Amino acid sequence: MNPVYARLGTTIFEHMSGLAREFGGINLGQGFPDGRGPDDVLAAAADALLTQSNQYPPMAGLPTLREAVAGHYAGHHGFECDPQKEVIVTSGATEAIAAAILALVAPGDEVLMFAPLYDAYLPLVERAGGVARVARLEPPHWRIDADLIASSFTPATRLVIFNNPLNPAGRVFTDGELALLAAACVAHDVVAISDEVWEHVVFDGHRHRPLITQPGMRDRTVKIGSAGKIFSLTGWKVGWIVAAPPLARAIGRAHQFLTFTTPPNLQHAVAYGLGKEAGWFEEQAAGYARSRDRLAAGLIAAGYAVGESEGTYFLVVDLAASGLATDAAAFCERSVREAGVAAIPMSAFFPDAGAEHLIRLCFAKQDATLDAAIDRLTGFRSALL
Repeated sequence: MNPVYARLGTTIFEHMSGLAREFGGINLGQGFPDGRGPDDVLAAAADALLTQSNQYPPMAGLPTLREAVAGHYAGHHGFECDPQKEVIVTSGATEAIAAAILALVAPGDEVLMFAPLYDAYLPLVERAGGVARVARLEPPHWRIDADLIASSFTPATRLVIFNNPLNPAGRVFTDGELALLAAACVAHDVVAISDEVWEHVVFDGHRHRPLITQPGMRDRTVKIGSAGKIFSLTGWKVGWIVAAPPLARAIGRAHQFLTFTTPPNLQHAVAYGLGKEAGWFEEQAAGYARSRDRLAAGLIAAGYAVGESEGTYFLVVDLAASGLATDAAAFCERSVREAGVAAIPMSAFFPDAGAEHLIRLCFAKQDATLDAAIDRLTGFRSALL
């Protein structure tokens, strides 16, 4: 077995979801909504299944979806791209990340990542033969500053992987932080893979700005998007990359030997969904903000110390500041078994030790689910004191 994978266990997300199923718990660990998703997008997928071709679509994606992606970004970000040369549809954002890493990382290349990080990044970089360099963002603010940038980039850095908005910390990076990162990429002649799957899940007046729109980044950025996150349909696994033609061509060569293509009826439905009015996307985000506020208020009332969430589906709880003398991993194991609520320890997002006092909770749930979880976690905290 390849040694990169031989040393890996089951992901923490699958582990905690499995325990939630085993103990009949409320799953606030793995990041998925508990609703059906938008009815009209579901209907578009069902209609396409019956009325459109179900044979292999083009490797790079249906023209209608590639055009929809380009049109969507032109409308929402004022960012123009060529749907034929600069957009490739993938089977979810994780496949997009994998294809980009496998295409762009050569053995020995140094790849910079920021922790906390999505757990797929590191093994994919190592499988491609890259040398991982991890810069740590520090709680509770999780900021990028000039000192961090200066100490993180080296003459050997060839690629950076960046997640904005940031899962699991709920951070939306500022224009100033993006400018610092972009300037470093240009100065070091580095390509950036910008994982922007949460681009429409931002709150409180924050605005997502794609890294690719920063000065000097148009030809050195791979922008990754996700229909699963935009439309609350995580099981569909429809994603895409947007990149300048030389990068897109390279990624397409890797993509063709991973999944090759993605179910055509889902592509038709996502193309339809991306054409919705801007107000629809704003209301989706507002609904998540209400869920965030509901969970945060209930946990604070119970005595938990809850961090800010500017975007994504997630809240961070500081156990030490909550008066609990337990590490996050132990808390999460006990909470699902004893209280029936699954959470994720933030240490899972750090390659080495880190954030052992923090947990992540998903608030993309219906009110009744959140209220039940609050009630259980309230009692569980009292039992731990």
